[in-house]
Amino acid sequence: MSVDHPSPFSGGCACGAVRYTCAGKVLYMGNCHCRDCQRATGSAYFPAVLVKKGDLSTSGPEPKWFETTADRGHPMRRAFCPECGSPVYLENGASDGVRVLYAGSLDDPSWYRPTRDIYVASAQPWDLMDPKRPKYAGMPS
Repeated sequence: MSVDHPSPFSGGCACGAVRYTCAGKVLYMGNCHCRDCQRATGSAYFPAVLVKKGDLSTSGPEPKWFETTADRGHPMRRAFCPECGSPVYLENGASDGVRVLYAGSLDDPSWYRPTRDIYVASAQPWDLMDPKRPKYAGMPS
């Protein structure tokens, strides 16, 4: 599923050291409410922008990586700036060939349009989700 967005689009970390440009299509946009994503963002959810890894070019220092194991047993590798520590993207071991950008890292996040909420079983009671958006207790099959 392709979604409307500027092409190309770019983003990066808070200090500007780690930068990326995506020349391809966005494959998916959605909010993940799992506890790992809450901890990684310091917020209620991770606003995710899925793109093909080959469409993404990066510049600046190599990001630092933090790896956890997802509930289905595959690795989740989160990249963050080695200078300022802000999260930039992640690699989901269950989805080879893609990267998932943090919507907050986009230079212009105003075009972000999530299509669903996942892991809502872990959502915080103060997280007011759009009632029109589809909800899944965990990861949809």
